[in-house]
Amino acid sequence: MSTQNATTDELEVPSFMKKLLQADKAYDILRERVISAHYPPGMTVPEPELADDLGMSRTPLREALVRLEHDGLVELIPRRGMRVKELSARDISEISELLACLECEAAERLASRRLSAEELGRLDAAIASMDEALEADDMTKWSQADFQFHRLLIELHTNRHLVEVALGYLEKAHRFRLLAAPFRAKPVYSNVNHAAVVEAIRRGDPQSAVDIHRAHKRRWTRELNDLMPKFGVERG
Repeated sequence: MSTQNATTDELEVPSFMKKLLQADKAYDILRERVISAHYPPGMTVPEPELADDLGMSRTPLREALVRLEHDGLVELIPRRGMRVKELSARDISEISELLACLECEAAERLASRRLSAEELGRLDAAIASMDEALEADDMTKWSQADFQFHRLLIELHTNRHLVEVALGYLEKAHRFRLLAAPFRAKPVYSNVNHAAVVEAIRRGDPQSAVDIHRAHKRRWTRELNDLMPKFGVERG
């Protein structure tokens, strides 16, 4: 065997690995589409359509769909494909409550350990992006910048297990935030509160960081409860 052929053989990816990589790719793409409401709640997408759209066979696609069903984002319909699970008022309430606890814990921890200038700069940059989006009346960009702020608040926590759990719920919360976005009043208070939380973290004031963020989450929960009927969720 020539050196060239040996190199080619060594670099060739085994077929089972290709399927695993394709399943991961399909999972990432479909998860993003569900969370971003590209596939809205209640939508049914046939399996052949998904396979053609993603350019892959049904085997890795089915593996991805099973993972999405395990995440609670879709339900599999035999011989039909997937149906995006609808949100319930209870889901929204429970996810919001849990996420508020985890984010307040993160805010307290960050203020206690005093962030570096680089870490604070990342939070400041997220708030600046929120301000720019709000000035441009671009709620889609604002929602993305707001998501980035909450993600940073969690990721800067030093407890890896808390981060893993919280990020999973943050993505689920982002789904109903995007659905609510077109119906919200201009969320100026969110930008102001986020900036106040960062200032409390900057000066090393854990109690203020928690109090400000908890008040913000409670206000958002009340607003979200009022908005539910507008994006198709009956209040419990």
